[in-house]
Amino acid sequence: MSTPPTSDLSALSPLATELATTIARVASDIALVIDSEGVISSVAEGPAALSPHSVSWVGQRWIDTVSQSTRPKIQMLLDEVSASGVSRRREVNHPGQGGDEIPVTWAAIRLGEGGPVLAVGRDLRAVAAIQQRFVEAQQDMERHYWNRRQAETRYQLLFQVASDAVLVLDAGTLQVLESNAAALALLGAGTATLNGRPLAENLPPHARAAVAELLVNARGTGRAGEIRVRGLAGPGAVDISATPFRSGDQQQMLVRLRHDEPGDADSRAQARMAEFVETTPDAVVITDSSGGILMANPAFVRLARQTDEAQLRGRALPELLRDQTGGWSRLITRARSAGVVPDVEVEMESASGAPLTLQVTAVLMTEGEQTCLGFILRQGGRVPSLLGPDDLLAGLFDQVGRVPLAELLTEVTRRAERQLIESALLRTGGMRSVTADVLGLSAEALESRLQRHGLSGHGYPAGNGEPPHSIN
Repeated sequence: MSTPPTSDLSALSPLATELATTIARVASDIALVIDSEGVISSVAEGPAALSPHSVSWVGQRWIDTVSQSTRPKIQMLLDEVSASGVSRRREVNHPGQGGDEIPVTWAAIRLGEGGPVLAVGRDLRAVAAIQQRFVEAQQDMERHYWNRRQAETRYQLLFQVASDAVLVLDAGTLQVLESNAAALALLGAGTATLNGRPLAENLPPHARAAVAELLVNARGTGRAGEIRVRGLAGPGAVDISATPFRSGDQQQMLVRLRHDEPGDADSRAQARMAEFVETTPDAVVITDSSGGILMANPAFVRLARQTDEAQLRGRALPELLRDQTGGWSRLITRARSAGVVPDVEVEMESASGAPLTLQVTAVLMTEGEQTCLGFILRQGGRVPSLLGPDDLLAGLFDQVGRVPLAELLTEVTRRAERQLIESALLRTGGMRSVTADVLGLSAEALESRLQRHGLSGHGYPAGNGEPPHSIN
């Protein structure tokens, strides 16, 4: 679009310097008077100087005061004002101190035919700073978003390893070869009635056709599929996914079942998953197909005697758990081949150097194109049956009227303290320094309480706790 011709401003030509000074003071940051050769004859600055060197521009060509990359813009501005008497705004950069550049937007007008050019500039550094802060804020938001997404994905994967029902089927017959405890519980079946039989026989009649179609399509296409079935196990829906994989020369199918969370409960579901992953005493770890650790929950971090999950990433699981007998390497190979390895005993080296036996369940996972392995680790025989509310008060009601209330409350406090210490030991894997931090006690105070309650000889508390004693 062409610029409309301007009125004849020749009468203002002798006042060019005064006009530049006035405009710089009231309407811009800097104003220049430029002769017909493009040389600056006058510089007028506003309240804040654009640059310590701008007053030295007098006698220089305007085009020589800007950075090399923006000189073409000054030339276009001069050509335009020469042709039409007025120019559009253009942004250029002037060299500043310390190698910085000063962004300035310029517009120009010619004061009459053959008269000087009056160029008016606005310092854009404040605008650039706002734009930079806006960009940084956007980047921070994006980083926060992706960090949150990564955390949600981490919790979701760890939660799935610990809670999802997983089955391995023979792709040809669709019979169940292996299943974990969660699958037995969800389908209400025992190992003997589930393994070795077609999966459909253990499903309600209304769900059999849809699940059969899912399995046949996955087998025929070689690609994973997923459906949602209602009325499979209690209220709500269950998501069922089927992923083909090859174990040696045999084609198999990995089937995962999980309860669907309602859409309006996503935040509550994430909070529930996060709480479960953070507080469960079961150690949960996910590795790549070779056993390199990808993520783990706090219980596994403590079991591995580390202080932070970041210290684990990329390390080989057998090496981390000091696999002296090759049991972990064999378990990884077996899980990669079989899909599910339920409840096997594997040893790791304890802090004292003695072998520690763990009950381990391993499952094959597929997330997109990545194949992962999930492991749930429990220390055998170390999970106590903690007192419930009724047990906490057991026998005390019979003492009412015979024993002062203060003594009864002291006994309740003693039992509650023991139960809370047992729970903390369970959650921290028996690590006393961590347990003391969790309970807000010093190491000496915790040790005193362990001795008082007869727990000092145990990494985890054993048995059902000290039986309640009578107050006489």
